[in-house]
Amino acid sequence: MGKFKVISIHEIGLKKPSGTSETSQLMAAALEDRRGAIGFRDPGSNLDEEEEDDTTAVLLSVLVQRGQLGLCFYDSGDSSLHYMVDSPDSYELHLLSRVIQEVRPHVILTSAKQERCLTQYLQQLGSDPHYKPEVVTYPYVDFGLEVGKQRLLSAHLPFLPACISERDKMSYLSSCITFDSPLMLRAVGALLKCLDRRRVGVELEDSTVGVPILQFHAYTLKEVVYIDQDTYSVLQIFKSDLHPSVYKLQSGEKEGLSLYGILNRCRSKFGSKLLRQWFLRPTRDLAVLYRRQEVIRFFTSPRNSDVLNTLQASLRNIRNIPGVLRRMTLSSTKVSDWQTLYKTVYSAVCIRDSMRHLPQSIQLFREISEKLSEDLHYIAALINKVVDFDASLEENRFTVKPNVDPAIDEKKRRMMGLSDFLTDVARRELEHLDSRISSCCVIYLPLIGFLLSVPRLPSMVEKEDFEMEGLEFMFLSDDRLHYRSQRTRELDSLLGDLHCDIRDMETAVMTQLQSAVLERSSSLYQVLDLLAELDCLMAMSSASQEYSYSSPKLARHRTIAITQGRHPLLELCSPVFVANSYQSSESEGRIKVITGPNSSGKSIFLKQVGLIVFMALIGSDVPAKEAEVGLVDGIFTRMQSRESVSVGLSTFMIDLNQMALALNSSTGSSLVLIDEFGKGTNTVDGLSLLAASVSFWLKKPPVDVPHVLLATNFHSLMQLGLLPTTGMLSFLTLETAVDRDELVFLYQLKEGICQSSYAANIAALAGLPTCLVHRAMEASEHYRTGKPIKRIDNASSDEQAKRCQSVVQTFLSLDLEDKDVDLQRFMKDELLPSAGELQNRS
Repeated sequence: MGKFKVISIHEIGLKKPSGTSETSQLMAAALEDRRGAIGFRDPGSNLDEEEEDDTTAVLLSVLVQRGQLGLCFYDSGDSSLHYMVDSPDSYELHLLSRVIQEVRPHVILTSAKQERCLTQYLQQLGSDPHYKPEVVTYPYVDFGLEVGKQRLLSAHLPFLPACISERDKMSYLSSCITFDSPLMLRAVGALLKCLDRRRVGVELEDSTVGVPILQFHAYTLKEVVYIDQDTYSVLQIFKSDLHPSVYKLQSGEKEGLSLYGILNRCRSKFGSKLLRQWFLRPTRDLAVLYRRQEVIRFFTSPRNSDVLNTLQASLRNIRNIPGVLRRMTLSSTKVSDWQTLYKTVYSAVCIRDSMRHLPQSIQLFREISEKLSEDLHYIAALINKVVDFDASLEENRFTVKPNVDPAIDEKKRRMMGLSDFLTDVARRELEHLDSRISSCCVIYLPLIGFLLSVPRLPSMVEKEDFEMEGLEFMFLSDDRLHYRSQRTRELDSLLGDLHCDIRDMETAVMTQLQSAVLERSSSLYQVLDLLAELDCLMAMSSASQEYSYSSPKLARHRTIAITQGRHPLLELCSPVFVANSYQSSESEGRIKVITGPNSSGKSIFLKQVGLIVFMALIGSDVPAKEAEVGLVDGIFTRMQSRESVSVGLSTFMIDLNQMALALNSSTGSSLVLIDEFGKGTNTVDGLSLLAASVSFWLKKPPVDVPHVLLATNFHSLMQLGLLPTTGMLSFLTLETAVDRDELVFLYQLKEGICQSSYAANIAALAGLPTCLVHRAMEASEHYRTGKPIKRIDNASSDEQAKRCQSVVQTFLSLDLEDKDVDLQRFMKDELLPSAGELQNRS
């Protein structure tokens, strides 16, 4: 049977390592280890190894669409298909670069219809002299979603029975590969077609033999925590709601009550975008987490609140620099682009100068102070010196300030002095015109030049009437005739087309300014990277201050200790929230079974622990008095039953898939949250599956047992002794109190086992009729004690027995030899009424 597990690979930083530092050497060594593991040839290896490695190939299929990256690859060394869930990526495709640098595929497969950023990236990849993979493009239709699913169903999977139905195969595949990542599924379809065409690994076999897939592996970068879509949904890390404004219903959705929603206080769009990427890629890299924590710790100090407010005000002006630079390369820059760029660069300079007065021991502050170079000041000063924003907005075009170009200033002075000069010219022209014309003026029209304008006389009806000696008729407009004269021609020769000349000269200045900015574009991209990070950390600092969060202690041990933890979302909605603690050590209490009545807070506690651990893994402060979090490599949940129309599976089957993922993929450093598993089927089967799942983990060595929190109402799990007695297992319950017949929830966690589900009390709280609740209690009590449950909708068995006995005695008392005995009357009076009465009662 195919195996499913999470593969961790070495994380490679976004920044290129410089020199031959120890870090770069370690990364190079790790990369070489990985290359050897997947069959790459080492130039220094012997001939036998090279010949053996020649048979190994790695083919990668990738799709990029609207900022999302979907990919998968096939490793012929072990006939395994690796897939990565759809993930956000930058325009420069940093994530894809890290994957390719790690996997080093021989073939990169993509769609012929692709986004420009991917085209540019593949062109740059082809220019690398040390690594030149083969790039293959397939038609866009080969990357269809349904096509991908069908090819996956028809793939050669040797570990499946030959007679398995298509429905059963889909059920199995849904537990091996996620169907919630459409880009990845489309990439899988194209990859399978490429494998069949090239017959990778089966070149010498018969044509009926397909390329085998022996294993499916979820692929993720090292130090990135594995979290699937179900976990994001059930923990309410993201939540999209329709926008309440009718004017914005077509523009998409807004963030609802979610962890991202309460922490996202970023002042720039790039900050919000980066924060979302942090949420989608929580990390185990202690260096990254410590870097974030030290910034948050600085800004959560009350004495630094003024600095926080000042910096956040400046961050509001950080805008879309990549979009501006992209339009500059196309020479389609607008006036608003120059305003945006100037505000962004000026604000970045102000932030940099402020950072230089803050503690340089904090790594981010030091990087902003040093890496935001003087190029920014140069760009801001240059734009401020050249661009006349007021005139540009008024004329809706790029306008140059005075004293930038003497030639432009001279032409503008001529334009400004034209009014008086043209009045004198018009006065001289009037002296040579027909005496019937009482007035005239000389005007300047761009692209046409200087013209003489006179009023239309009543006698001028036809076009022939417009002719005047010494004048060339041009056009009629608003009862005014426009002509060229000898003087206007001389003005055209002398002054030229001033307006167009000025625009052309200012356009040339704008081109020079664009070139100066583009030469320093690398400094502008650094602005976005560093200030977006600063924006995210200040946003989380603001939330930490408002909600009274604390900084967690992080380490590589396998302990999780939370003191007086709170649910970050529920505490905002509830006037009173009871805090609870959680402790899971290296060798004790790693699996906790929580029992308690419905509505007592079991699910909330599970989600609370999951959210606190998640927040620690993005570098945020957490809602707890104290917290010590050992870095986990994945968070797995079986908490929310969902329907999947696309897969066509039942709710219970999806629950089993979620549980299978947790059982097969979790490690000794994982966190597993299970809520009411087994309730989707009959009691015996559900209880058996639950007990077997817990026993599966308990049989493992202590180092391989994950942190497990399991909430259940199967009290028989403990009462029947279905679980072994071990220090790795502990039992918790949530306190309740019964005041007369009323159940009171105390929401306080304690050690022990709940002896009753209090279903009747909860039913009464829910408003069910009292008679119904009492009857349910009576039936439940009889069932537990083994007594027969008497029906209340017909006669009891005792009454029926007495009636039958009376009829029999009456019949036996009859003297059947007596001719006067009327049997028909007996049956009518005794039997028929009894039968009718019983029939009516039933």
